[in-house]
Amino acid sequence: MQKDHLEVILENMDKKLDIIIEGYNALDRKIDSVRDELKQDISLLDFKIDTVNNHLSKKIDAVTADLKITDAKVDGVAADLKAHRADTEAHGNIYRVKES
Repeated sequence: MQKDHLEVILENMDKKLDIIIEGYNALDRKIDSVRDELKQDISLLDFKIDTVNNHLSKKIDAVTADLKITDAKVDGVAADLKAHRADTEAHGNIYRVKES
């Protein structure tokens, strides 16, 4: 009788252990699935970041080039203004701005 009772208990424990193992395997598959999805998402984000980085780098380079051109133009205007001022001051009273 005790042997039969022990066999029933062992059989019950064996079934419960099978359920635990089955649950563990299901969780393992879910973890693998999530890991694969995350790898794909990370790869996509890396691609997007690289694309945006390249795009912004090109824009920054273009702005830098435009700024150099603008600096040259401002320097030219400053030189013209300096020459004009020197010319105006050289003529003394001829070119005088009168205030009302």
